[in-house]
Amino acid sequence: MTMMADETLTRVEKHLIRPSSTWFPMLSEFCHLAKNLYNHGNFLVRDKFLKKGEWMRYDELDKILKKDLEYPDYKAMPTAQTAQQVLRVLDKNWKSFFASIKDWKNHKDKYLGRPKMPKYIAKNGKFILTLTNQNCRYVNGKILFPKTFKGFEVKPKFTENTERIFNSFQQVRFIPDGINIVMEIVYTIKKVEELKDNGRYAGIDIGIDNLLTMATNTGENPLIINGKIPKSINQYYNKELSRMKSVCMQTTGRYSSKKILRFTNKRNRKIDDYLHKASKIIVENCVKQNVNTIIIGQNKEWKQNSQLSKKVNQHFVQIPFARLIEMIEYKAKEQGIAVIITEESYTSGTSFLDGEMPTKENYDKKRRLHRGLFKTNNNYLINADVNGAFQIIRKVFPNVKADGIEGVVLRPVVVVAA
Repeated sequence: MTMMADETLTRVEKHLIRPSSTWFPMLSEFCHLAKNLYNHGNFLVRDKFLKKGEWMRYDELDKILKKDLEYPDYKAMPTAQTAQQVLRVLDKNWKSFFASIKDWKNHKDKYLGRPKMPKYIAKNGKFILTLTNQNCRYVNGKILFPKTFKGFEVKPKFTENTERIFNSFQQVRFIPDGINIVMEIVYTIKKVEELKDNGRYAGIDIGIDNLLTMATNTGENPLIINGKIPKSINQYYNKELSRMKSVCMQTTGRYSSKKILRFTNKRNRKIDDYLHKASKIIVENCVKQNVNTIIIGQNKEWKQNSQLSKKVNQHFVQIPFARLIEMIEYKAKEQGIAVIITEESYTSGTSFLDGEMPTKENYDKKRRLHRGLFKTNNNYLINADVNGAFQIIRKVFPNVKADGIEGVVLRPVVVVAA
């Protein structure tokens, strides 16, 4: 399938604004003002709905708040359009509420209870501040903000990589995360034409000790991304979090604090960074091998029905595999590589080198030995995750054969995403 040249892909570039930043107090105050407006608008919508059973939509709400002199939350916003963006989000939240109510009435078995109306944000809380490209401009490699931002500007990185064909700047979002503010710059790139099927495929098996195992039918050595780094991050996080919660409970009577929130945010950023680097390595290797399609094995109920030990299951649940797959997908699309997500059942207990299809009839988990080895019917030992990755390819392309690759499956290359 080819793409039209004028189609685009949306991308997001993130910047972390810490409390130590010169601009943090101003941006934090703007997000607090956005919270005030959100709560004010939410009060008016709730009040009309509870008293009259009517839904006050965005246009009516915008007119009322724009003229409100007693509570000038609308005019207190840095620009009129930032105020409008807050109200649009509120309108969208109410729209989701009514859609949920409608669905709840017809399928009550799907819900734990009746969906609730959009809640108010805490008194000292903050809300997302959004500026569109009508509010701030991209000029000469910089994004310039309105005068109310007192000279604040940012130099984005999205035009530095010539491989990503920049198309247009869309908007900037300032998102409070409890301690810091995450600035998201939304832009678009031109969509790359999808590569033609040349019969060169890559299968990816996702795990814990081996975060990603990639096998291709190109004759190149399989690639394993070491999963012990994020596993180590989680081990330290869980141990330290337990200690910090205990201390916090003894001193304040609560299980949460700003220190704990900072610690959690730091752990999340470390995991996210490792996943980004791992997905980049995978896609770069596919480009080098001229692979046109990546097949990723996924079990939709990985985390809900995990039968692993409590300790292993803790790591399994804490690694955001869906986020990892998403990263591989969008990086691959930028290179014209197709990504197919397939269900991974029976791939670990069937033999690729024996030409078996990954089906229940061929499944024999006894052939998967300790230390990550898989024994074929001819007693040939190969890496179990590599075998699984090859079988993931066979799930989608049944005619893929082992010809010419028997000699490489014993020598997977293990790398650390750094």
